[in-house]
Amino acid sequence: MEEVTDGVNNITINASDSHKKNRIQVSNTKKPLFFYVNLAKRYMQQYNEVELSALGMAIATVVTIAEILKNNGLAVEKKIMTSTVDIKDDSRGRPVQKAKIEIVLGKSENFDDLMAAAAEEREIAGAEEQS
Repeated sequence: MEEVTDGVNNITINASDSHKKNRIQVSNTKKPLFFYVNLAKRYMQQYNEVELSALGMAIATVVTIAEILKNNGLAVEKKIMTSTVDIKDDSRGRPVQKAKIEIVLGKSENFDDLMAAAAEEREIAGAEEQS
């Protein structure tokens, strides 16, 4: 778990990207669930909101991430959009329709307090490990 947190903390966000800088495109095969949860927290700290996006089978992962953040009191739901997109399937030679979801979450009123408390708990745990 610490490796995931370290990986998220070491990510630099390039604001000159052509896509939205606060968007996370979620895959259910590439990264562990809590990588995305921690990344979403980081984005909310920087931009006050985060947009979670997924296609097809990864939709369940996006919904889970959003629910974890909401149930922990860190986020509030701002907008949910669903659609279908045409994806070119090379094996079939014709476009295939895939379901798409986009969930926009904003910081909750307690976000900063909860994040500060979590950071303090990590410091205390780290100090106990070293003694």
